[in-house]
Amino acid sequence: MRPEIAVPAVLDIVPAADASPDRPDARVATDGRLAEIWLHGRSVHTQRAYLADVDRFRAFLNKPLASVTLGDLQAFANSLQDLAPASRYRALSAVKSLLAFGHRTGYLQFDAGRLLRLPVVRNGLSQRILPEAEVHRLLALESNRRNRAILMLLYASGVRVSELCGLCWRDLQLNGDTGQITVFGKGGATRSIQLPASVWNLLFQLRGEALAGDPVFRSKKGGALKPLAVLRIVRKAAVRAGLELKVSPHWLRHAHASHALDRGAPIHLVQTTLGHASINTTGRYLHARPKDSSGRFLGL
Repeated sequence: MRPEIAVPAVLDIVPAADASPDRPDARVATDGRLAEIWLHGRSVHTQRAYLADVDRFRAFLNKPLASVTLGDLQAFANSLQDLAPASRYRALSAVKSLLAFGHRTGYLQFDAGRLLRLPVVRNGLSQRILPEAEVHRLLALESNRRNRAILMLLYASGVRVSELCGLCWRDLQLNGDTGQITVFGKGGATRSIQLPASVWNLLFQLRGEALAGDPVFRSKKGGALKPLAVLRIVRKAAVRAGLELKVSPHWLRHAHASHALDRGAPIHLVQTTLGHASINTTGRYLHARPKDSSGRFLGL
């Protein structure tokens, strides 16, 4: 007889191991609750993307998570062949993470995803790092004051688009001759970023009579600007600058990291500014655009 699995009090769901085999619908329902708890505290963008991946897996599976086998996971992986490599990787990573979470909390007796091998994804970071000249042209050609402040802040601070859209005036504080912004990033982490005086002054030209709790970047309706609107601003600026690539706000974050390291910024400072949990993530920018190679020592 299989022993009962204790579930921590923080999980207000019935463990799949305790659900009756004659009630698969009940177990599927609690699977959905498990996914909600697993995603709790993540950014809205992450929740939306991961939930779509998990919903796709559960629809393909059509049975409770407690019944998942490695063969099921491999069959699901094979069903994703039409997706881009990065999308396949994200979907399988999300499923593996959910199953591991379910096992750690005692909801699942086994972690069936532990042995699933993730596909190898080619690192295309170098293709998404714009040269400094192109970034400066993109910034200089923007005539709209609010939109130019958005572009300047994305590049100067390296913030994520969700962090930019969430800024209120109370998140801006004086710091010496310039100022800083306080952003709330992934996992609820808070960090402060000092800005160049030129960017700080540009931001404060937008304030007017805005209150401390008002968004820094407002939409035409008066609310906080949405990430999709920022994407449109960046795309239009890229076209205006003659860039044929589909530039996104995150490209300016990549540019910040790469250009700062190129100019001698300490890697730990770049890590702190960008809010990377691991310095290995920041180190990718050093490998994406190397300044030297052992090949020059070969006498060719």
